[in-house]
Amino acid sequence: MIIRETRADEREQVLALYPLAFPDQDLQSVTGALLDEATGVLSLARFEGDDLTAHVLFSDCETVAGAGGGALLGPLGVVPSHQRCGAGTALVREGLERLEKRGVRQVFVLGDPAYYGRFGFRAERDVKAPCSIPDKWADAWQSLTLGADARLPDGSLQVLRPWRDAALWR
Repeated sequence: MIIRETRADEREQVLALYPLAFPDQDLQSVTGALLDEATGVLSLARFEGDDLTAHVLFSDCETVAGAGGGALLGPLGVVPSHQRCGAGTALVREGLERLEKRGVRQVFVLGDPAYYGRFGFRAERDVKAPCSIPDKWADAWQSLTLGADARLPDGSLQVLRPWRDAALWR
């Protein structure tokens, strides 16, 4: 098993993973748009031999214009044959380590609290998601602080353009 940053020539392989991992959701559009961003995106994949088995994106975000310091986790996908085997966990842990080394102070995610709670993510109430989310998902909007007293200032999360589509948050 190898975890590394993806290369431009692996774009189609990355995009092919998401319909397998999430057959009822279209994550190819936002994933492709994020991969096309010139800066501000960390794209990590897990490979077994030449086979891409899992992928995650982290994209820069902030609450105060120009201040930086945040990252938004997502999407995270694992091919069905490798789910529940630690592939996603390994990717998230590797990403968090790399982000902390880059000076990221807080990571945000909209996802299953039971899954992301194992990394230390907790419901986020002070930093608002970039678009409205359903009330029933309030606890799914979560964050994790990297380092002591490193939280971003309260406010609305400012994200890269691909994440500004309100439909992605419903």
